[in-house]
Amino acid sequence: MTETVHVAVYDTFADWEVGHAIAHINKPTWHKQPGRYAVSTVGSTLDPITTMGGMRVVPDTALDKIRPQDSAMLILAGNDIWPTEQFAPFAEKAREFLAAGVPVAAICGATGGLALAGLLDDREHTSNAAEFLEGVGYAGGSLYRDEPAVTDRDLITASATAPVEFAREILARLDVFEPSVLASWFKLYGHRDPAGFYELMAV
Repeated sequence: MTETVHVAVYDTFADWEVGHAIAHINKPTWHKQPGRYAVSTVGSTLDPITTMGGMRVVPDTALDKIRPQDSAMLILAGNDIWPTEQFAPFAEKAREFLAAGVPVAAICGATGGLALAGLLDDREHTSNAAEFLEGVGYAGGSLYRDEPAVTDRDLITASATAPVEFAREILARLDVFEPSVLASWFKLYGHRDPAGFYELMAV
């Protein structure tokens, strides 16, 4: 049975921040269980959105139609709308997912939106900088970790400058690859070491 990984889409969606993750979730190459996952986009409505890169995306489904029990993960890319009412429904959906024990992954501005919603107050997390989150007045400053990406229970957070580390945490949490394959994958994409490519080709 195929499990769905939901990717939230909204105007100013930061294309590059989730590219490594969703491409390697959706592409079955090197997977432990090819065909286990499929990626689906979810918008606040079914109206098209425009990404930061200028791409037009028509959401596959609307936010109020997805339930945690029907999802493997909710992924939230960075954006320019995170401190506004436009992002609030996505933060509330993240709250619903976390309460149900379904993982949420947020990067860049999306971490700011989750901080505003109080979702980083009791979990270790990271973001673009500690000062960025301090500016929203949240209560989780003592749990900030100066790392490219951090996983605490069902929440993954990452800096805008760490899309590969973000992807590694997501792929690990979803158990997409065998650990040795994930190590080779990160060797290639994270360390830009061509040895990782040859290791992957031998899988």
